[in-house]
Amino acid sequence: MARPSKYSPEFRSDAIALWRASAGRRTFRDVAADLNVNPETLRTWVRDADGRPAAAGVPADAADELVRLRAENARLAKAEKGMAARAGDPAPGSGVFRPGDEVKTAAWDFISAHAERFGIKRICQVLEVSRSGYYRWIAGTKARAARQAEEDALVEEIREIHAEHRGNYGALRIHAELRGFGHTVNRKRVARLMRKHHIVGRHLRRKRRTTIPDRLSPPAPDLLQRDFTARALDEKWCGDITYVQVGATWLYLACVLDIRSRRVLGWSMAPHMRAELVIDALQAAVATRGGNVTGVIFHADRGSQYTSTAFAQVCDRYGVRRSMGKVGSSYDNALAESFWQGLKRETMHTKLFPTMSQARLEIFAWLTYYNARRRHSALSYLSPMEFEQQHHRTAKLSLAA
Repeated sequence: MARPSKYSPEFRSDAIALWRASAGRRTFRDVAADLNVNPETLRTWVRDADGRPAAAGVPADAADELVRLRAENARLAKAEKGMAARAGDPAPGSGVFRPGDEVKTAAWDFISAHAERFGIKRICQVLEVSRSGYYRWIAGTKARAARQAEEDALVEEIREIHAEHRGNYGALRIHAELRGFGHTVNRKRVARLMRKHHIVGRHLRRKRRTTIPDRLSPPAPDLLQRDFTARALDEKWCGDITYVQVGATWLYLACVLDIRSRRVLGWSMAPHMRAELVIDALQAAVATRGGNVTGVIFHADRGSQYTSTAFAQVCDRYGVRRSMGKVGSSYDNALAESFWQGLKRETMHTKLFPTMSQARLEIFAWLTYYNARRRHSALSYLSPMEFEQQHHRTAKLSLAA
């Protein structure tokens, strides 16, 4: 008998939709990396959905590998653009930027424009500036032009990163992305350039409360006490429900996050808010961790879905210890609330989804992007999956020692 797949039909369906939405712009390998599945597994899902057999005698990965290598070559070429150690801002009080520099520059330009007619000495006397300062400004013309060209190149890099991440990244994450590409650049310089060129990340909007407590169901104790830290993976999880407006109706989304790595281990989307929604999300998280999650603490609010008998039975089946915060206190589940804010800020900013399929695709794409590529401030600006990989490598080295 074939072993049951750890991927739910919902996940496979959304993965196929994500691949099709790329319209050939991304390879199977790229999409599979975001999904954390084998590229051949994704290819098989798409092929089975299309009802087409595999082409005989054709190397499956040849075209994908060529596209990947070209993209990597372009990325490395960008990373080498004049970003030396001296690319940062000059020190405060240096001869390049001082208060009033813009006035001095106008004076130097005026002297250059009228030097032949009135003479440099006379104009400097009238303007009450030094000739030595003017000559230093003339001598620095080439250096200023080089700095301006370097700054223009950096701004172009910033625009590309901002566009690649759908306008979501602010100065901190763009700075981390530049550092990830090998650039040595000051964070304050990135922020200054973004302000100057009106490159702005997404901001938070006001949220609505969605938790509907069931006061008749017995709650679980609060095992976290607002301590959203963990020493190891699968020590503490948290989860919550939110909703998205789709036309005149709603799409509900439940997620389970690992508190140590901030990775979304499981999620589920449905047009209802019954207990099955949170049960499916929890079962997806258990499957992601291989089925053995005995002892993990799962923290949620006191919504009726999490206090239901059906959800409690599923937790007991897998050895998951339930934990709940107080009624009406968002701080008792602050990590999940912060996650929802990021999701809504970056996928629903001034947007109303017309269909359920479009909403599912957009959210699914963001969740996979969040896990695989979105840099997280609490993880030293690594993505959740990068953090977990680093965590596993460190653990192996500790065992070897």
